[in-house]
Order: sequence, then C-alpha cells, then structure tokens
Amino acid sequence: MATNGTLIEVEDLTKVFYTDEVETHALSGVHLAIARGENVAMSGPSGCGKSTLLSILGLLDTPSSGRYLLNGRPVESLSFSERSRIRNQEIGFIFQSFNLIGDLTAEENVELPLTYRAGMPSAERKKRVKEALERVNMAHRMRHYPAQLSGGQQQRVAVARALAGSPSILLADEPTGNLDSKNGEAVMRLLGDLHRDGATICMVTHDPRFARHAQRELHLFDGKIVSESEMKRLEQEAEAEAEAGAEA
Repeated sequence: MATNGTLIEVEDLTKVFYTDEVETHALSGVHLAIARGENVAMSGPSGCGKSTLLSILGLLDTPSSGRYLLNGRPVESLSFSERSRIRNQEIGFIFQSFNLIGDLTAEENVELPLTYRAGMPSAERKKRVKEALERVNMAHRMRHYPAQLSGGQQQRVAVARALAGSPSILLADEPTGNLDSKNGEAVMRLLGDLHRDGATICMVTHDPRFARHAQRELHLFDGKIVSESEMKRLEQEAEAEAEAGAEA
C-alpha cells in the first residue's frame, strides 16, 4: 500500500492492445513508485511503452491488469465521473504539441480547465490564471492567441494551464519534442524551477540531455522498467540484430 510520502504506486501493471487478432504488449509487469515532490524522467526507445504508461498514470487510459494507487486510492475502483474529476483537479498535463485552442487567447486557454470545476467563482479562476501565467513569465502575452506566440511561448502557456489547477502531479509527455534546443532547455529550466517550488513531476522524454534534468531516471524497454546497464545491453543487442537483418 502507498505510504504518506508516496503519491503514485503501480504494481505489476500490464497493457495489451488487440488489433486484427494481433496482441501488442505495450506494458509487461511494471512496478513503480513516485514520491510527493519528486522529479522523475522516463526514457527509452520509441515504442517502449513510455507514453502508454503516462496515459495510464494520467487516467487517460486503463491497464489490462495490475494495480494503480493514486494518493493511496485504487484507481480501478473509481467511477467514470470520479476519474474525470481527479484528472481535472489532481493531474496537470503538458503535451508535446501544446494542445492550445487556436481561437482562445492564452488567458482563456489557461482558464478553460478551471471552468469545469463546480463551484469555483469566476474571480478565483481569474486569480489562478494570472498567477500561473506570471509563474511562466507569460502574463504580458495573456491577450495573445497561440498563432501570435512562438513554440516556446506556447509551451509556457501550456505549462501555465497545467499549473492553474494546483494539481498533485504534472505529467509531461515529450514537452520539448516540438521545440528547438534553446527553447527546450528553457522549458526544462522552468520545470526545474517548479520542482524546486514543490511540484511533483513525471516526464517522458527520448532525449538523454533532458532526462538528466530529473532527480531520477526510469528506463523503459519493451514495456518493462530496466536498470541503466540493462538498458544499454538491450539496446546494443537490438542494434546488432538490426545490422544482422540488414546484412541478410
């Protein structure tokens, strides 16, 4: 069971996708614990299960088997409406493609998730939006539309949107994937600042430079969490098999 200091605990988690009678095992027996205030990066090759695991942690998807406890509560016992409420109130999402709505201003994009919170007064929403945009240094662009912002600025607005709800955890899926190296580093510094302020962060990245910004790095390979040495060995074996196949 989760302790008071554990925010997320996963036990023997599996995820199987079925398409045209083909079974794809995206996750195979994942065990994971993330403490409050921790900054964790998940890395690994394309198709290893990183984004699938993040989607399950964010209640956007469900596992095929295994146990997931969030704040000590088994997720599988939650109703659809409870899952939606927890996603809205306890989980902040940051996506590779920003996912901003083009005909809403930065301010309106950040406020949108808060409008789904029953009982939150408009004045409270406005206050949270302003504070979140100030934290990411985008308050001066709050009236601008996404098309009027650079990629780095759009991602800052997306981070503000995730922060405005005061979530228990920030889940970031390749948050630097659509940015150049300069803007990518800026977003990583921003996430580092938020972590130092107490935020719990779990980030998926394929870039080892950005993974090193985290306190702890988890390596995924073929749907399993492996050690760094095991990861290197498996990657070398995969490369050798690919070379042998090309020669054949």
